[in-house]
Amino acid sequence: MNRVAGGLFAKPWGALLALWFAVALMAAAGAAAAEGPIELRSGTATVTVDGATHTAAVELSYHWDRKHQGRPGFASFELPFTLDAVPETPWGIFIPRAGNVFEVSLNDALLQVYGDLGRGNGADYAKAPIYVPVPGHLLKAGDNHIRIRIRADGARRAGLSRVTIGPATPVRTDLFESAYGWRFTGSVLLTAFSLIVGGIALALWLTQVDVEAVAGHRRESIYFWAALAEFCWALRVADGVIAEPPLPWPAWGVLMAACYAGWMASAMMFCYHLAGWDGRPRLRWLRWPMAGVVAGTIGASSMALFREEPYWLTGWLAGEIVFITLFVSAFVVGTVRRPTMERLLVAAAALVTLGFGIRDWLVIRLSDSYGETTWVRYSSVFFGVALLLIVLRRFHAASIEARGSVAALAERVAQRERELASTFAALEQVARDQARTHERERILRDMHDGVGSRISSAIRQLQSGQTSPEELLRTLQDSLDQLKLSIDSIHLPPGDVGALLAALRYRLEPRLAAAGIRLEWGVEEVPTVRGLDAQGMRQLQFLLFEAISNVLQHAQAKTLRIEAQPAAGAVQLRVIDDGRGFDAARVPRALAEQAGAVGARLAVESRVGRTVVQLEFD
Repeated sequence: MNRVAGGLFAKPWGALLALWFAVALMAAAGAAAAEGPIELRSGTATVTVDGATHTAAVELSYHWDRKHQGRPGFASFELPFTLDAVPETPWGIFIPRAGNVFEVSLNDALLQVYGDLGRGNGADYAKAPIYVPVPGHLLKAGDNHIRIRIRADGARRAGLSRVTIGPATPVRTDLFESAYGWRFTGSVLLTAFSLIVGGIALALWLTQVDVEAVAGHRRESIYFWAALAEFCWALRVADGVIAEPPLPWPAWGVLMAACYAGWMASAMMFCYHLAGWDGRPRLRWLRWPMAGVVAGTIGASSMALFREEPYWLTGWLAGEIVFITLFVSAFVVGTVRRPTMERLLVAAAALVTLGFGIRDWLVIRLSDSYGETTWVRYSSVFFGVALLLIVLRRFHAASIEARGSVAALAERVAQRERELASTFAALEQVARDQARTHERERILRDMHDGVGSRISSAIRQLQSGQTSPEELLRTLQDSLDQLKLSIDSIHLPPGDVGALLAALRYRLEPRLAAAGIRLEWGVEEVPTVRGLDAQGMRQLQFLLFEAISNVLQHAQAKTLRIEAQPAAGAVQLRVIDDGRGFDAARVPRALAEQAGAVGARLAVESRVGRTVVQLEFD
């Protein structure tokens, strides 16, 4: 093989081929080097703090608060880099973190401005990564430089991370979009997730009650603390996407610190209730240190931000970490002793969150690293998922218990309904028996008062020997007619005056014909009289019978007319005859009493040839 190779490259055209191949490899390597991203780690910084300006070489990243103890100021970073050739593809600049407001220039040409460098404590563009497109004509072969001027607000995590410049595709796609997704898009999704979990917990807190509470029904506290924790965290995480806060910086920073503390205290209160410590009087004192976490954070953050002395908040957070570590340790020990699925989930989430919190305190508050972001915002997802699972499990258990209670209640209601049905049936039977008894008593009373009195009259007439057979016959016929009408009244519907008149006509028309009295019928269709019950119908029947009987016995009439008609919302009944009449000023007492009994207005007019007895019902 060596002989073949030697023979090949010994020829002139073989040497030329090898030379061309080597040149191509070197060009490809040079092109690859020229097209690769360049990370700028060092440069020169001109810094102005408290009126003093100095220039020195710096290594990125540059943590302003660590370098200048949180004092505000300005800095201009000169970051040089060298290109072998002018790039043929579009380039871009990736800045993981810079702030609070800044401007970017390339080779003395201004590329982009983020915020107003002349106004302090305004916008904060250090919350999201930055990508700046680079016009191709600004780059040149040889020496180039990027200038980044920043305005740093006091105790606001200002500074500059390492800067990367290179071809747009790898810089934007591989570096910027990944960082943007984690920090900006991730913050949006975390905010939405926390709001959803908090909304579910709040809805359950508003609708669910603890029926076993000693002081009566009260809302389930565990849902309230879950909702409060998630809402506090949603606002805290949302700060990552708010470049220009609605409040001035120191006040907004205190609010964000309070939200962070509110989330921690609410999460601990959730664990407090989950562990059952709220039912143990010896552990109720734990609620006060949790309230102290919030109050102390507000005080420490106010000192740190308004006085521009970050160590106040750093020291307070160290104390918080110690307390939270003790609390989580106690919760984990209690979970190991009395393990449940809910407690195990929360204990695992608490341990992960505590570990990430310690890491954030060391990296963000103590180290010189500036481009790093917090991990707790991501670990909070585990805690949020644990809260959501516990809330849903408890709601599911409460729903099952409620369904069981509803089923038991339905069974008791059904049992009561059966008992009531049985009692009602017994009462109904008693009522029917009483109705039959009352009906018998009524019939006997009607027979005694009506038929009986008329038979008694007939007996007295016979005993006196002074009556004619015709008068005795009329008395007996009245007794028989009244007996028949009493029987008919049993089947009359309440208030049906038309049916009552029809029964009266059926019973009395033959007698009127036998007496030579022509009956005229002027009865129209009339509405039901609501005030006439069964007793009223009998009274009206006897009243009409009394009026007709008077015509038969005393009027010597040739024609009897019965009228019934509706009149202006009322019902009028008339009994009219053409007999000899009587003194209308002396209305028969029986007619007046019976008219009052049925609630009718009685009017009587009488003269020779026309007598009218009128009844009017509303």
